[in-house]
Amino acid sequence: MYHSVSANLEESQDLTIAVSKLEEQFAFLKENGYQSLHFKDFQDIKDLADFPKKAVIITFDDVYVNQLELAYPLLKKYGLKACFYVPFKYVNGTDSWNTDEEAIMSVAQLKTLDPEVVELGLHSYSHKKYHEMTPEDIQADFDLCKKFIVKNKLEVHNTLAYPYGKYPRKGEEKKQFFRLLNKNQIAYGLRIGNRVNSFPFKNNYEIQRLDIKGEISLVTFKRKLKFGKLFF
Repeated sequence: MYHSVSANLEESQDLTIAVSKLEEQFAFLKENGYQSLHFKDFQDIKDLADFPKKAVIITFDDVYVNQLELAYPLLKKYGLKACFYVPFKYVNGTDSWNTDEEAIMSVAQLKTLDPEVVELGLHSYSHKKYHEMTPEDIQADFDLCKKFIVKNKLEVHNTLAYPYGKYPRKGEEKKQFFRLLNKNQIAYGLRIGNRVNSFPFKNNYEIQRLDIKGEISLVTFKRKLKFGKLFF
């Protein structure tokens, strides 16, 4: 899981990764036989025997312009696929939920992304924490997502990356949240968790992602890719 990308190595901290470090990681994936997938690829896998032995899903949250400028060319260079998750309210704006300094792609820029390389998905409309929202507010957020997608004629897969990785985790609230996802035809829901998934997923609405921070070394990246949270 990635967020912002910078041309400056000194800025490679926390949710920002330097493009030079990102290229090292992409080169490692390519050179070591990892096969990158989109979520839509799962519909073509009819038998578990056909599932790639070294499958990886590369995800970028927030569709920053720097992802278009720095990460997208690397994906094409190394023949990798990725999934970009869109907070629709902020398209053509800035990340006002965070620093308010990073530019978010416009609709026109999103449409320049080759769908064979980048699969777009949902990152909510308002970029709020689902576990702090009422079911009614969550449904209203979904409705705004759908309206934006239709109005702007975007091709968006029905995969949702939870903002901040947050969602109701217990009891009836969790069940109600998952029912809302199903009602809105969400096929997959992505949290953080930092554990390596097996396929088929234990729960399609609790798919874990590895949080790749900007400061980690290539050695740590390799270990995290193999062991996830268990290594740390």
